[in-house]
Amino acid sequence: MDENAVVRVVGIVLALLVYWAAPTSAQQGGPAQENDEYDVADLIRDWRHKPPPAADPPGKRMIVAAPIIGSNPSAGFTMGVAAQVAVFRGPPSTTRISSGIASLAISTKKQILFNARFDSFSDGNRWFIEGDNRFQRTSQNIYGFGTSTPPSSALSTDYTFVRLHETGYRQVARDFYVGGGFLFDSHTSVEPADTSNPNWSSSPYIVYSQQHGLPTDAQQSAGVSVNLLLNRRDDDINARRGWAATGRYRVSFNGFLGGDSSWQEFQADARAYLPLDSRARHRLAFWTYTSLVTSGVAPYFDTPATVMDTYGRSGRAYQEGRYRGEKLIYGEVEYRAPLMSNGLLGMVAFANMTTVSDSQTGETLFDSLAPAFGGGLRLLLNKRSKTNLCVDFAWGKAESKGVYLAIQESF
Repeated sequence: MDENAVVRVVGIVLALLVYWAAPTSAQQGGPAQENDEYDVADLIRDWRHKPPPAADPPGKRMIVAAPIIGSNPSAGFTMGVAAQVAVFRGPPSTTRISSGIASLAISTKKQILFNARFDSFSDGNRWFIEGDNRFQRTSQNIYGFGTSTPPSSALSTDYTFVRLHETGYRQVARDFYVGGGFLFDSHTSVEPADTSNPNWSSSPYIVYSQQHGLPTDAQQSAGVSVNLLLNRRDDDINARRGWAATGRYRVSFNGFLGGDSSWQEFQADARAYLPLDSRARHRLAFWTYTSLVTSGVAPYFDTPATVMDTYGRSGRAYQEGRYRGEKLIYGEVEYRAPLMSNGLLGMVAFANMTTVSDSQTGETLFDSLAPAFGGGLRLLLNKRSKTNLCVDFAWGKAESKGVYLAIQESF
């Protein structure tokens, strides 16, 4: 199935949903109140002529599932399934929502991708635990460092990827947390997709690894981190107001759990949500993060790169690892708005920018940029957890583009 076919399928599904939802929207006769939002469960219940359910108790789990459909140059056509579980582990008035997403997908380039990520708040928000876990037999087009690398330099590489990132935080003041984490990244069975490719020995991966005394068949990193979090968003799944900022300092050790080098990295992430009306139905969302290798030599696949954030939602239009370097800065702005007064359908328009450095050529941050833009549709899967099904279309420089279908907002 090509990208045009994906677009047609998505369009047909959304058109049918609008058709079934339209009568209910018309009956409401005016703007929906925040507690009158209409989600897919309501749509199905009205279609089956079932009465509204009793109010859910605060501790009841909210579960949604949706297909994964996408198309990009790195993976080809991808399909699978994702599920989200959300729950309040205490009274909603004093406890933030916890959520976890698991997904399993396969691609036309023989990738098998299993991911499990979670954000969990204890009763009263005294503790916060987050995890980013990946088990993948995957591939990635590798490039040299810097934002000016041409598409023609791509060399497809296969490998097995395991990531275990677990971080725990303790609340020390209102909305402020201090914590630490365990971080393990493993890339094994690294080889060119075409084993007869004569350019493999001179590829950026081989050259970088040999220059820094790293093995070329497999590379691992293991270590710990110190973390800070200040969270003043009104919601952690689909924020309408507020902001959040995190900082992480990672230290990886040579020899620890098979780690191949000692190196350190600083990451900072900031997000803000600006309502444009009194009910925040129209709003702007801002996201920026910085990733800097501050000392030592990180294995090639652990250096800062596009789409390698926790949920893999940055840099829409670009593939994993398209732009890589010792330092990376990313920024994005997104406009979010409803398309239906009952909140069932919404839309977004976004623009993002990435810049990375290359110490070998002297390219510094902002010497070259990788911008992208796009838009998408939103379908409200669960109004209590505010979880959307997201369909996005994005375009970047050098004819980069992608189609994405996922659960939960990009940020």
